[in-house]
Amino acid sequence: MSISTKTFVVAGALAAALAAQVAPASAQEGKEKCFGVALAGKNDCAAGPGTTCAGSSKVDYQGNAWSLVPAGTCATMELPEGRMGSLEALDRDMAG
Repeated sequence: MSISTKTFVVAGALAAALAAQVAPASAQEGKEKCFGVALAGKNDCAAGPGTTCAGSSKVDYQGNAWSLVPAGTCATMELPEGRMGSLEALDRDMAG
């Protein structure tokens, strides 16, 4: 492989990596992570211990699982039994 071909391949890989980083950020614009509001199996990615990623929460309103919600709405969401959403992980309703 020539140097110019290698340069082209490396540049393409770098451009693809940068595009992958930018796309999720733009999809999240105007949103915030809200813990404790997702139904079982309906959380967005990066749930807490005992879960792997999107759709892996085990119980409704699991405190360490989050969903993206419109910015500024997390703490005011009306949930059953007086639960409230939180911008930080909660210790309630954990999977057994």
